[in-house]
Amino acid sequence: MRAGAMSTPRIDFYVLPDQHEHGRALLACRVTDKAYSLGHTVYLFSASEAQAATLDDLLWIFRQDSFIPHERYPLVGTEGSPVLIGTASPAEVNAQVLINFTLALPDGFERFERVVELVDQQPDVLAKSRERFKQYRERGCAPESHRL
Repeated sequence: MRAGAMSTPRIDFYVLPDQHEHGRALLACRVTDKAYSLGHTVYLFSASEAQAATLDDLLWIFRQDSFIPHERYPLVGTEGSPVLIGTASPAEVNAQVLINFTLALPDGFERFERVVELVDQQPDVLAKSRERFKQYRERGCAPESHRL
């Protein structure tokens, strides 16, 4: 299946047992690394430019032996990397995997083959992720939770 095909995406909530400062960001890097190694294109959707900059920086250094070609979205040129990081609505990005680093239900999530939600134990993150879990269900998806 290609991005843009209309079917129900697979939705996974990865739940961290704690709330370290960069826990969700490091988890985003690990999931991105895994998706990239499987040949998937990824959009890391962040809530702010500061968050996007943190993810951009962490992707370079989170693992010594790893190289993940990535760039910020919107693109400066015409060639895109397999991994994009940005604050633009996912509805306008063409990728297979959406990693939602915001606390809201992402616009256009249906366009992706897979949506990854990152949860830690911060009360606001937990509460918002429960809301999104329900919203995905209401839209006909069957989200799964994975405790890490």
